[in-house]
Amino acid sequence: MTQINTPYPATAYLTGFLRERGIDAVQADPAIALVLKLFSRSGLEAMGQRLASRFGENSAPPPSVKSFQHQLPQYLRTVEPAIRFLQGRDPMLAYRICHENFLPTGPRFQALSQLDAQFGEAEGNGLAWAFGFLGLQDRAQHLASLYIDDIADAIREGIDERFELSRYAEKLALAASSFEPLQRSLQAAPTLVDHYLDEITRELIKTHQPTVVGLTVPFPGNVYGAFRIARVIKSEWPEIKIVLGGGYVNTELRDLRDPRVFDYIDYLTLDDGERPLLCILEQLSGQRKPEQLLRTQRREQGNLVWINDPTVHDIPFRDCGTPTYDGLPLNHYLSLCELLNPMHRLWSDGRWNKLTLAHGCYWKKCSFCDVSLDYIGRYEDLDAARIVDRMEKLIAETGQSGFHFVDEAAPPKTLAALAKEILKRGLTVTWWGNIRFEKTFSPELTSLLAASGCIAVSGGLEVASDRLLKLMEKGVTVEQVARVTHAFTQAGIMVHAYLMFGFPTQTLAETIDSLERVRQLFEAGCLQSAFWHRFACTIHSPVGRHPERYGITLLPLESTFAQNDIGFEDPSGVDHDSLHPGLKKALYNYMHGMGLEEDVRTWFDFPVPKAKVPRGLVRKALSLPSAKAGKFR
Repeated sequence: MTQINTPYPATAYLTGFLRERGIDAVQADPAIALVLKLFSRSGLEAMGQRLASRFGENSAPPPSVKSFQHQLPQYLRTVEPAIRFLQGRDPMLAYRICHENFLPTGPRFQALSQLDAQFGEAEGNGLAWAFGFLGLQDRAQHLASLYIDDIADAIREGIDERFELSRYAEKLALAASSFEPLQRSLQAAPTLVDHYLDEITRELIKTHQPTVVGLTVPFPGNVYGAFRIARVIKSEWPEIKIVLGGGYVNTELRDLRDPRVFDYIDYLTLDDGERPLLCILEQLSGQRKPEQLLRTQRREQGNLVWINDPTVHDIPFRDCGTPTYDGLPLNHYLSLCELLNPMHRLWSDGRWNKLTLAHGCYWKKCSFCDVSLDYIGRYEDLDAARIVDRMEKLIAETGQSGFHFVDEAAPPKTLAALAKEILKRGLTVTWWGNIRFEKTFSPELTSLLAASGCIAVSGGLEVASDRLLKLMEKGVTVEQVARVTHAFTQAGIMVHAYLMFGFPTQTLAETIDSLERVRQLFEAGCLQSAFWHRFACTIHSPVGRHPERYGITLLPLESTFAQNDIGFEDPSGVDHDSLHPGLKKALYNYMHGMGLEEDVRTWFDFPVPKAKVPRGLVRKALSLPSAKAGKFR
């Protein structure tokens, strides 16, 4: 219910922490188990039966369902081989996937026909353009991913409208001011997906026989699944204590006021989970009084009680220990290649060991970010030797040498020390992570990072406007970003930029000018990948806490359940959402080296202002000596 190519790191960190303190802790991933149960021969047979009963002769099923039903025998024959291939356990199947009419094709494959039409009349030219004529494994992986997506579409449109591969019932938890819709769904008749998740939960409880179950809920698309699991446990094993935590809880449920949530759980914890969970375990074993918990909410006699003993403190980041993936089925995760965006592929393809270099963000000023919360606001770094010790321990455990550093922004000083330590030990690793485009990232430093195994970085360019970057307190300029990203590219490190539109007071002209700067960054080879995000105001960010500083007015927010995103009125009056299709289309073409000479106005279906940015702005910035770069405007 997050990624199906690699485990989410929260359970690995908590399991490692608890085991180092002598606590018998095991971990499981019901999400990958659910996917594998659905995408099996028996799962597709059950799907076929339910679709047949729902869509009779007199009803017209959606295209995805119609295609699935028509080709059901081929799906039954191929689903388990395709899963094995995507798990990396049958790589030779690539020949059949690519060179035979092996996989049934549904609506998702229409994109390939569009590529063929765009890049050549001969069938397959579009895919050759995308992956090259020798990329057999890549082609097969993309085809098998489209095949999986077709099945997922049929599940969503015919079995359970809430289902997606990387999220489940997300809409129930997005901006959920009331627990009522979630409650109704939990009490409704179960879908096939619900039925399988209930089965998996029972199997896990019977296998491990826990006394306490911790559920980590990082995103809205995990909320329903977590409560579904909790529902089964509470109804059949009421003596088991359930603790709820994770990213969604930390951001959305800080002011929870609905006691019904505790019909399903016993404790809710905020922020870092190590110490709060340890306190709960000690309290349950009689080593700690009930009032000696940390950042924990529970229900007592029908009322919600918040417990936060001021004498109890978090575990220092350096003492949280090494995560462990022991107990997770690492060879069962699926590597998908759905999108041609190179950075998105890193997120969905391959099995990465996930590590954090530091706790929180060393900058913690960006006005759109939740800097008031602990996971960003409390910064603690870690020395390079200890980081590499943890890397070596994970390599020995998993047999995998790929690492994704999941920091908000990896500190340049730490990365430099890390690279030197990796090279000193002669360790062969592959790694990537998120950074800020600091001027510290010189050609010398980026070359060092590349030598240590860095293959990609992502960072926030956001609005690509110096006025708005200053308003955001981003601490960078467009010209600085150009020089830094160029240094990474020259070192052979792929660069992905997070882009934002719709920031408070952003005008239509500023968005078009931002797109022109982005065009120039691609044209100059500074960026290889990017993605536009629509600005959302959160109550924990400086914008949400001090809207008057940004010229906006917040809309009223009444909630007894989740509180995070909040609506606002922007005096600019720009219809930002109407710009998204054009921005998205432009980026898609830029990432594939197309349309870089076009006027940016051509990507929009309605009149927009002409960009006022000089067309040679980025190249001029790159041509200046380093000493003068900061003076360039």
